[in-house]
Amino acid sequence: MVLSHVWPLIVGMVLLIPTLSRGEVPAIFRGADLAAGEQLIRQHRCAQCHTEKVGGDGSGIYRPLGRINTPGLLRGMVEQCNASLNLQMWPEEVTAVAAVLNRDHYRFRD
Repeated sequence: MVLSHVWPLIVGMVLLIPTLSRGEVPAIFRGADLAAGEQLIRQHRCAQCHTEKVGGDGSGIYRPLGRINTPGLLRGMVEQCNASLNLQMWPEEVTAVAAVLNRDHYRFRD
């Protein structure tokens, strides 16, 4: 029967789908609360601070001269802002903010 030859292919494709979708988001950001990250960005007025630092709409702060070129460095930069500005965010909140920045600006993939 033809179906018996197709069945292993179908099973293989079904097993591969979760792997493909997981590989799109860096492991460090998997499970991050994006809604909380968005809210924290608004609450701490990150865009306003970035505008004051670099001018324009503030987006010039992203990918400064290639300094932030991995998901870990992105999270570290958010942690640096957290510490230097005394924002008092918890580690999972820092990760949530970094995950939003990755989604909207950096687009790092695993």
